[in-house]
Amino acid sequence: MERFRTRKALLALMAASGLLLTACSGGGDTGDGSKAADRPGYGAGEPAPAYGDGDGTSEREDLREDPGHLSTFALDVDTASYDYARRALADGRLPDPSTVRPEEFVNSFRQDYERPDGDGFSVTVDGARTDDEDWSLVRVGLATRTSERGGERPPAALTFVIDVSGSMDEPGRLDLAKESLSVMTDRLRDDDSVALVTFSDEAETVLSMTRLGGNRDEIQDAISDLDTQDSTNLGAGVETGYETAVEGLREGATNRVVLISDALANTGDTDASSILERISGERREHGITLFGVGVGSDYGDSLMERLADKGDGHTVYVSDSGEARKVFSEQLPRNVDLTARDAKAQVAFDPETVEEFRLIGYDNRRVADEDFRDDRVDGGEVGPGHTVTALYAVRTEPGARGHLATATVRWLDPETRDPHEETGDLEAGDLDDSLWSANRGLRTAATAAYFADALGHGDHDLPDAPRLDELADHAYDLADSTESEEIRRLAEAIDTANRML
Repeated sequence: MERFRTRKALLALMAASGLLLTACSGGGDTGDGSKAADRPGYGAGEPAPAYGDGDGTSEREDLREDPGHLSTFALDVDTASYDYARRALADGRLPDPSTVRPEEFVNSFRQDYERPDGDGFSVTVDGARTDDEDWSLVRVGLATRTSERGGERPPAALTFVIDVSGSMDEPGRLDLAKESLSVMTDRLRDDDSVALVTFSDEAETVLSMTRLGGNRDEIQDAISDLDTQDSTNLGAGVETGYETAVEGLREGATNRVVLISDALANTGDTDASSILERISGERREHGITLFGVGVGSDYGDSLMERLADKGDGHTVYVSDSGEARKVFSEQLPRNVDLTARDAKAQVAFDPETVEEFRLIGYDNRRVADEDFRDDRVDGGEVGPGHTVTALYAVRTEPGARGHLATATVRWLDPETRDPHEETGDLEAGDLDDSLWSANRGLRTAATAAYFADALGHGDHDLPDAPRLDELADHAYDLADSTESEEIRRLAEAIDTANRML
């Protein structure tokens, strides 16, 4: 877990070891109007400024070369961890703490950030104080344009890789996948294309890339004929899926592999890194992204998450027809387009006002600070209509005033690969006095993060964490005031977990 030192601890370490801390590389525009841009040398991806006191040996100058005031991560829009936790609780059991990823709990709730006028991102930074002395929660919010803007989306070329192993015979697995695919086939446009690959012991292309227009009956028949077989050779399925996607590659279309599985691989290659390495050429050369859809009460969460991360995509988990219908008939057809590739965020905390900070979650998405502007380093792929939220626990200097942080998001244009950046700032005076009286979005994100922290046994040590019964009360109050059904489901899940813990 990423923890950032206090200045006192850092100086002691430097004195004891004599290490020379290398400054992060700069370069690139930090964005017009940001305080970081107005102070040369202090921006995302760049060293902090010198605060010399005449002899060149001030504490601030020592900190100038410390990269520890930066936090860098690849954007992530996964939500599977939260949905799988709700499924486990509904089944009367607590989720395995290893499957609890706080950022996926937080990002399961749509935020009302201001949207950008064009492609790219808007950046919102806000926060609120907690009752823990000098500790606050700071929210960094990123949003893309809505999917309705700018006319019709490009056509989609979707290769569905479907697990038909014996474990998929359980109700709520293959039957749910077939129903979902059938509904989605009716929703896709005539100029979209789909291919079907199945895998058990071996993988087979049962339908090559086929336009929807004039062929819907053929596609529906292929879906209807899907049936379970034997073991789970997930590696073969992914490899064949990418081969099929490349064979049916469409220029000017969004080319994507959609993996539907319980991810309980037990035959062939079962390692995510090895599986993705075998198809790395197709993935990088053609920009084919992987969208993972998890199903089943027993679910290989870790494998699916690693596949999606390394496959430049993201994961969702569906446990019933309602969730599946939402994913396949609404989200996927509407958001097959991409607005940003290799998107990364970097937050520069001001050492003048911030004593300590830590990013909540994103443990598998951390990026070296010096790689923020290295566009060869993978980031996250984000489509239209998405929001991405990151929460930080921040300990400010007593009585801190002035600038606290600058958040910068960097991404590549999906077509030209040109880099772009946008920034946002936070001042100490802009922190809300109380977390539980802050705006709806911040309270929702905080509630989800506290819930994940409790299910993960407090590994992220959030400040001023309420008891679960108190957290449930906050969630119910929030659901009542917002009339939000998704927040009410969150409150109910917290209530259920409270009775088990």
